Amino acid sequence: MMAQSTVRKFEWKNSTDGQSVVYAYLPDASKATGRAIVDCPGGGYSHLAMDHEGHQWAEYFNSQGIAYFVLKYRMPNGDRTIPLGDAYHAIQTVRDSASVWHVNPYDVGIMGFSAGGHLASSVSTHADWKVRPNFTILFYPVVSMNERDTHKGSVNGFLGEKKADKELVKSFSNFNSVKRHLTPPAIILLANDDRVVPPVTNGVAYYSAMRRAGNNCSLYIYPSGGHGFGFRTNYAYHDQMLTELTNWLNALPSPKADAVRVACIGNSITDGFGIDMADNLGYPAVLQKKLGSNYNVKNFGVSGRTLLNKGDLPYQKEEAWHDALAFEPNIAIVKLGTNDVKGYNWAHKNEFHADYQQLIDSLKALPTNPRIILVTPIGTNVKWDMKEETFQEIIPMIRKIAKKNKLEVIEMRDLFKNEDGKQFQADGVHPSIQGATQMATIISQTLLKDASSAKNSKKKKK
Repeated sequence: MMAQSTVRKFEWKNSTDGQSVVYAYLPDASKATGRAIVDCPGGGYSHLAMDHEGHQWAEYFNSQGIAYFVLKYRMPNGDRTIPLGDAYHAIQTVRDSASVWHVNPYDVGIMGFSAGGHLASSVSTHADWKVRPNFTILFYPVVSMNERDTHKGSVNGFLGEKKADKELVKSFSNFNSVKRHLTPPAIILLANDDRVVPPVTNGVAYYSAMRRAGNNCSLYIYPSGGHGFGFRTNYAYHDQMLTELTNWLNALPSPKADAVRVACIGNSITDGFGIDMADNLGYPAVLQKKLGSNYNVKNFGVSGRTLLNKGDLPYQKEEAWHDALAFEPNIAIVKLGTNDVKGYNWAHKNEFHADYQQLIDSLKALPTNPRIILVTPIGTNVKWDMKEETFQEIIPMIRKIAKKNKLEVIEMRDLFKNEDGKQFQADGVHPSIQGATQMATIISQTLLKDASSAKNSKKKKK
């Protein structure tokens, strides 16, 4: 029986052996928001609670114009790649079918209950960019793989004999694998009296890791309810839970499918080092607000990284760099060089041009043929071996590279002003919240001015 708001229901085999199945519930195309959710029911990695943690949610989501997909994933029996592969394939299929199912491929989330919450958080923290969800919903989730802190049956099912592998246990205790900017925003809902999956070492631990990383995350803990309430209407906080989940979903940004994708590539200045909740207050976040809904801005900054491949922490070896490429941006804003000026890194200055060219060539090779903008470094700190004379050496090199490749340069070192003494943090290198806003303003003016010029040019040609 179809839910009232469901206009199309179907299923497909999600694995070659036919044992993994995805059940699709699609809302009316005229009401579809483009948002989609892939659901992972719980069951301790031994069975699946397909109804109250699966099918019964269809009307709730479809009534909001959200496409809903219930994943029947295969049991791992100690081989974690089995359910992970099923989840990856389900997300990939939804994205690949986006135009047919009226789904926005940049607004596909994952939801999980109990052990399904472990699967959902594993996908959110371990998946490659192409199959990583855009947001995560976790109900009373298993997050830890340490038997002392979690549901033992889930550990045995997911890891099997490999539960003795300390590195594997650490990695798939997913709060250890949360990455700044790269792990999608999440909401966690659980009951305080859950005696099956301890809240503090699982759901609360995931929230804490997300918050420490500055990633957006919300946590709702209800006074009672135990474990496994799912969509059961007799749950005392059922209506409140749905209201809070709805409010969270409504507040969650949903980028337009055809928005101009902007990748902010760089070091700690892009990352937002020293700015609490940089996902909201760092320069890429402010840039998103200034550019508006026709743009989709992502922060791929990593603190301490160098452009130089022989630097102490090379950016091009980071997951964030590979994610930036997989994002296939239309615009790439590259702000690297600050850490390269340190003496032990600048010892390799003869390779700066070649390493920068390698980065540019990787961007040029993308099918989107992105507009690449190089940004000159700001800030000086002699104590950190960041000398002004070295900056004056590196900046002309950046200009020369830009000229050779016919790229734009934003002269941030000249344009960025600190006359009020409030634009930098105490170290004199990292922008304050005010400084991040100034950076975003300078960059947005360049982007919007050129977009306006291109628009006017098209009008004249007509």
